Amino acid sequence: MTRRRVAVVGGGSSGLACIKSCLDEGLDPVCFESSNDIGGLWRFKENPESDRASIYHSVIINTSKEVMCFSDFPIPAHFPNYMHNSLIMDYFRMYADHFQLTKHVRLNVRTFSHSVKQRTDFSRSGQWDVETENKEGKREKHIFDAVMICIGHHCIPNLPLHDFPGIDAFTGKYFHSRDYKTPEEWRNKKVIVIGIGNSGGDIAVELSRVTKQLYLSTRRGAWILNRVGDNGLPLDLAFTRLASYLQKILPFSYTCSWFEGRLNKRFDHALYNLKPKHRVFNQHPTLNDELPNRILSGTVQVKPNIRCFKGSTVEFDDGSVVKDVDLVVFATGYRFSYPFLGSHVVSVSDNKASLFKYMFPPELDRPTLAFIGLVQPLGAIMPISELQSRWATRVFKGCAKLPSTAAMLQDIQYKEKAMAQRYVTSSRHTIQVDFVPYMDEIADMIGVRPKILRMLLTEPRLALHVLLGPCTPYQYRLNGPGKWAGARQAIFTQWERVTKPMQTRPDKQKQPEPMSLYRWFFLMSAAGVSLAVYFNKGKLAAVLPDPTAALGNVKGYLMPQS
Repeated sequence: MTRRRVAVVGGGSSGLACIKSCLDEGLDPVCFESSNDIGGLWRFKENPESDRASIYHSVIINTSKEVMCFSDFPIPAHFPNYMHNSLIMDYFRMYADHFQLTKHVRLNVRTFSHSVKQRTDFSRSGQWDVETENKEGKREKHIFDAVMICIGHHCIPNLPLHDFPGIDAFTGKYFHSRDYKTPEEWRNKKVIVIGIGNSGGDIAVELSRVTKQLYLSTRRGAWILNRVGDNGLPLDLAFTRLASYLQKILPFSYTCSWFEGRLNKRFDHALYNLKPKHRVFNQHPTLNDELPNRILSGTVQVKPNIRCFKGSTVEFDDGSVVKDVDLVVFATGYRFSYPFLGSHVVSVSDNKASLFKYMFPPELDRPTLAFIGLVQPLGAIMPISELQSRWATRVFKGCAKLPSTAAMLQDIQYKEKAMAQRYVTSSRHTIQVDFVPYMDEIADMIGVRPKILRMLLTEPRLALHVLLGPCTPYQYRLNGPGKWAGARQAIFTQWERVTKPMQTRPDKQKQPEPMSLYRWFFLMSAAGVSLAVYFNKGKLAAVLPDPTAALGNVKGYLMPQS
């Protein structure tokens, strides 16, 4: 029987995950990558390419390695927890080589306007006509049974010049953050960075080391998180499944107040002129360990929005003026669009696309088109894209079915309403998802969500790691389709990989435990059981065919051995 052919558009992290998922499901993937290498966003290039994001030389990822890795391929233990973009590329190459993915990638081949079309018999076959073009301009036509779009949402730089009167007559230089590469050119210059997202904060900090003065302009302000969490561990390792449960059941205002209190203990956001009017969970957070230090040392000055430009002079909304400005960097985000698809397939307006679970157009006759990685998570994108690709390929095969069109549209409307209620109005808050809840949502569709209650009764040690430890991607390989035999061991050894890169000086003293998981063992296990029972109270009969035997298993684990 001929294997179903799947077109994968884009060879970044999402594209690689799609190729792997296709192979796992017995599909035949062909990946079209418009550039000369894999890696997508994370591949540094001195000269940015048209209609795609471009990073600066010093970029370090904001998510730690145990949280961002692919679920069946842990990042090497000696790699640092927060990796430079070059190390991320090394990891992608290891992944691609290990699973032999690169032979399915066609480099320097691109799609173009309206080059991905439904076939005339689409309502019956679900097939697509795909036309591609190589770097010599030669075009080729293909027929595919399904298409996966993996170009992300960092596509077109958002440069809102119309909001800045006088910018056309500005005598200095200005550009979007995608065009920033290194700071040396701006030594002893006056520079303004507009925008306090992750890129804006990073670029402001880096430039402030060499500039005469750096001004950071922000309309709203921001809550600033740092990569280094309690006890020096990566911050995102504290985002556990238990924490996600508690955030779900506790009042929103309470969780915001608690977290804002924690952030203000590090530095008072009002004192530093950064405190926004919105709550911490009303906006995508900014991660930056150095920004408070640069403000405290005076090398960064926080300013309000820019009112107008007059030659080389910039006037801000508070009436303050800075003269002789040499450079303005617009760290104002990106827009996404899909010109190779017809607007009747999916339309994008104001960075909004109507997609079920941010993946599937709900009104196609056949579910053979999926968007992978079109989310802005409060966490890592790689494991999300991987889970999405695992679900999509099973839908393509017919092993999983989508709900009715009406049900999908209802879900889309519910998510749009919830997002509008929670987040401040912004083009960056149209595809926002919470890491653990969204991962679980997709995992439910595949049948790979961790069965915590069952684990508490059959393998308490593993259950406590899953419930109380970081929500690492290995959890979604413990059961169901795509189960990986190494998942359990990967979870038990994840803290070893966290501490390994920091232990570079021989020391005979016993190293401290990276997480006091067992200090609160009895208390937290009781809390975990209570929460599991609460959230699964309707399923107890299915998982407790013999309560006495199950209780004996738990007692046997908790009681000390003689």
